[in-house]
Formats: sequence, C-alpha cells, structure tokens
Amino acid sequence: MHGLHLTADLLGVDPSLPLMTDPEALRSCCVAAVAQGGLSGVAELFHRFAPAPGEAGPAGITGVVLLAESHLAVHTWPELGGVTLDVYVCNLGRDNSDRAEAVLAALEAAFTPTQVTRGRLQRGSLRPAT
Repeated sequence: MHGLHLTADLLGVDPSLPLMTDPEALRSCCVAAVAQGGLSGVAELFHRFAPAPGEAGPAGITGVVLLAESHLAVHTWPELGGVTLDVYVCNLGRDNSDRAEAVLAALEAAFTPTQVTRGRLQRGSLRPAT
C-alpha cells in the first residue's frame, strides 16, 4: 500500500453559498471535481444535518465520494463559515498525486475561503512482514 492523504481546513466561507447547505449542489461540485481531476468516482453519499437545538438556519453537510483510487470527504459548517476537505488516493498502480491535488484545488476554489490550512501525508510507508 502506498498513497497520498491531503487535507484542507477552510475558514471564512460564505455561509449562504449553496455548497454549504444544499446536498445536491455539493454533490454536483464534488463529482465534477473528481471527474475533472481525472479520478474515478464509483459511489457517493451526501447527508444534511438538522440544526442543533436552539440554532437558526440550515445545518451543514457531510459528503463522501468513494473513488476507485480511495475517497473524498467533505464536511461543511455554515454556522462557522468552515469546511474540511479530505482526499486520499492510493498510488499502487499509478501515481495519482497530481489528480488528488487537482481535486483539492478545485474544491478550495469553489468554496472561496479567506483562510486555508493544508496537510499532506504520505501513507503506506510500512511494508507487510514476509
């Protein structure tokens, strides 16, 4: 096993942006980013949460696109103007790192945050015991 795990924490996202509260808008954006990035989506699930007791306005969404290469996960918090992005790709048959970077960049651009914190982790450095 060998792969790349990318993360991004976005702040300063406009809470009225449809991607923050509309599961279909977020799904369409994620599926398009995956396709444009050259990865292969095989399934997806997007769930909008009910507002917490005492909270006004719509709550956020958790969405996942299952990739042939691994996964994309997105979590929105409109009440905080925040989003977390998680893209993990396996690099066993080919190096998908550039594709993962393209997906993350497309999603960051779609949310237009004022602040971004990124993480990058090479996965699978251990080899199975023989």
